[in-house]
Parts: sequence; C-alpha cells; structure tokens
Amino acid sequence: MGVITPIFIAMNKRTKFLTHSALLAALYVALTYTQNFLLPGSATWAIQFRVAEALCVFALFTPAAIPGLTVGCLLFNLSCSAALPLDPVFGSAATLLSAGCMYLLRKVRLFGYPLPAMVMPALFNAVLVGWELAVYVGGGFWLNALYVAIGELAVLLTLGSVLYYGFTVRHLDQRLFG
Repeated sequence: MGVITPIFIAMNKRTKFLTHSALLAALYVALTYTQNFLLPGSATWAIQFRVAEALCVFALFTPAAIPGLTVGCLLFNLSCSAALPLDPVFGSAATLLSAGCMYLLRKVRLFGYPLPAMVMPALFNAVLVGWELAVYVGGGFWLNALYVAIGELAVLLTLGSVLYYGFTVRHLDQRLFG
C-alpha cells in the first residue's frame, strides 16, 4: 500500500468525497494555469489541447470527479483573463455534463476500453463551447465545434488513456477510490 492510501481509508465517505473533489478541482486549475504559462493560449484558444481535461478520466472511478472537475473548470474560467465572457457558464456546464455522463457510462466498454465515456467531453464541449466560440469569435458553429472536439479527443484518447491505464493496471483506482 502507498503512503496516501491509509489516509483515505481512515476517512468517512463524505470527507473522502470532499477531499477527492477538492484535489481534482485544485489539480485542474493548477494544470491549466501551468499550461497557459508554459504555452500561452494553448488552453484557451479555439483549437486547444487543455491537458487538465485528461483528469475527466477520474469520473470513471469516483462520482467526486463530477463536482471537482466542474469547480476546477469554473475557477479557471472565472480567473483567466483570456476567457470569453460566458466561459464560466458554458465551459463549466460542458464539464459537468461530460463528467456526469462519463460516470454513468463507466462500465460500458468497447474491447475492454471505456470509449463511449471517453468521447463525452468531446461531445459536450464541441456543442457548448463550439457555440460560444461561434458567437464571440466567429467562424461558424460547425467549424468551431470540430476544432473543440478534435482537441478534446486528442487529450482524452492520449493523456486520458495513459492516466486511465496507469491507474487501472496498478489498481490505484481501487486503492484510492474503492
């Protein structure tokens, strides 16, 4: 067992849920700000590769990811000067819907992989953020939706998959969230 595992075992369910949510929110904000610092605009442009979106994988392991990731997205979008005016509303709604659907689809597998769940962030962000970009930036809804979907799929199917397999192969999902 790892060092962190005994700490989470000793917590009651509510405390564990709040701790997981808070950690995921903090990680989301920290990763997104770090990415924007190192690669300016890469987490806020129409064609984006927001690394923190890979954390959506945690919705496959715990329902605490739903509020955690939503709050993390909300906090970043509220505090980022490059965010569009409705980013806190539509970006956070897309994250809430994505994480919720991922949790609901967590047991649906294609060839042993949770593919239906992994495409949910691309679907919801494409529609909600794609519409917002079309309104504020222009370029048409379908083009913006396509750009957003490509970025989300790239993150979830690469970094998200690495995170998913890293946790499941080492059984960290069961030790931390079980």
